[in-house]
Amino acid sequence: MSKAVSARARDQGAGTSALGDVGVVVIGRNEGERLQRCFDTLPKGVRRVLYVDSASTDDSVAQAERRGIEVVALDLSIAFTAARARNEGFRRLLAVEPELELVQFVDGDCEMLPGWLEAAAATMQGDHGIAVVCGRLRERFRDASVYNRLCDMEWDGPIGDVFACGGICMMRAAPLAAAGGFTDAIMAGEEPELCVRLRRQGYRVVRIDADMALHDAAMHRFGQWWKRMIRDGYGTAELAGYHPEHWRKDELSMLAWGLGLPATAVASAPSTGGLGLSLLGAYPALWLRIVARRQRRGEPLADSALYATHCVAGKLPQALGVVKFHWGALRGRRWTVAEYR
Repeated sequence: MSKAVSARARDQGAGTSALGDVGVVVIGRNEGERLQRCFDTLPKGVRRVLYVDSASTDDSVAQAERRGIEVVALDLSIAFTAARARNEGFRRLLAVEPELELVQFVDGDCEMLPGWLEAAAATMQGDHGIAVVCGRLRERFRDASVYNRLCDMEWDGPIGDVFACGGICMMRAAPLAAAGGFTDAIMAGEEPELCVRLRRQGYRVVRIDADMALHDAAMHRFGQWWKRMIRDGYGTAELAGYHPEHWRKDELSMLAWGLGLPATAVASAPSTGGLGLSLLGAYPALWLRIVARRQRRGEPLADSALYATHCVAGKLPQALGVVKFHWGALRGRRWTVAEYR
């Protein structure tokens, strides 16, 4: 989709009253002030807003009720996942609004930007072959830490037809219901897994050239980044079990770069007079390739270098996440609530 098309959709959305076809599902757990900002940035005129709470111990539920927003509290006896929260919110939304056409999913640590819902709705109403629309997600405090900067760079994806979306997106209700919603058991990556199934049904997933929301990662410590990368590896291994044709290669790459290559280099060093350690030169070579690729996109060198460092350094925790998934699977245990804050 060209910038001209997406800009036209945004302009059309601003001039029409399409929000009556849109329901909003907000999910959250102990988001505090972030959740309040999320609620307060939802535009008036949407069909209905639901908040799904995953056992918050702060005043999240009270904040929703104070604004007249219906709360769906997840059953404590069943493991929490974002996928399950979105599903329960969507099912409740359809129960009270059975004719609903579009649903916007948003996490409680995000705030919607003006004009997004109108632009997304106009795009969806202009092409019924589109099942999912997303836009540009930005970090609210991008420069507060290098980790926030990395998140902001990750959110910057291509415009047009895309493989998958993230958790902040607008979906067409009918194909979402026909697909059975998200897969409840998936701990991380439920959105791309659903997108695979929707595209198999002949639907499209599109990113338009419009600012969608501000996200508050609140990542300021190395330990938070490390846990997030472990979660990434865990999620990739989990997705490979559902759709190996899409994610098995990524899973094996994480294991090879994070564990296989360094183990081989160290193990072979004694028998090769230390020459085996030269295998570790693959890491700076990989770093340079990533920097060069991002430089071709016109990105500032400092950002390219930071992102390349993130990718290379992240191989180990990603590999540990893959191992964590398979070790848990052997023991019949699953990782559910995987917060990095």
